[in-house]
Amino acid sequence: MNPKVTKLLDIAYANGALKTGKFILSSGKESHYYFDGRLLSLDPEGINLIADLMLELIAGKNLKGIGGPTLAADPIVSAVCTKSFDGSSGVPGFIVRKEAKQHGMSQLIEGSLKEGTHVAIVDDTCTTGGSLFHAIEAAESQGAIVDLVMVVLDRNEGGSAEVIGRGYEFKSLIYVNDEGEFVSDI
Repeated sequence: MNPKVTKLLDIAYANGALKTGKFILSSGKESHYYFDGRLLSLDPEGINLIADLMLELIAGKNLKGIGGPTLAADPIVSAVCTKSFDGSSGVPGFIVRKEAKQHGMSQLIEGSLKEGTHVAIVDDTCTTGGSLFHAIEAAESQGAIVDLVMVVLDRNEGGSAEVIGRGYEFKSLIYVNDEGEFVSDI
């Protein structure tokens, strides 16, 4: 396993972002672990590792944007944008609201997203893929081209298979294998 992923898992356990036991998820399903991605993405070392790993995954893909659903993607998008800046250019970010604002410009997407822009969609976790699909649909409704979908943790409960089944490339920093172990392919 990539040493950065190993360190990320160590941080997740140490700061309580990853807990084992018996938990009821928002989907109503029971799980033997709980993952609070915000505890990891709001940890200074954790978010640095997440950004580094995601930048490694997008290297060479010619992406011109990165975004995802608020609130979970906010720190990830910000960190990747910041760390991508090389002194002259970088990867701009955008955030997808749960619903369009009811005032002002009635925007569903905050940030710069132009028609024809090749983008990555990110989130902290993938279970069913619902929030990812919301962000994908919002970006595509603005004319963006989604080339990659990335998450910190894939719970491996059908969401990533659905993302792939709809024709998107999917990458996770960590995923749960069939034995319930936290592993990585990067």
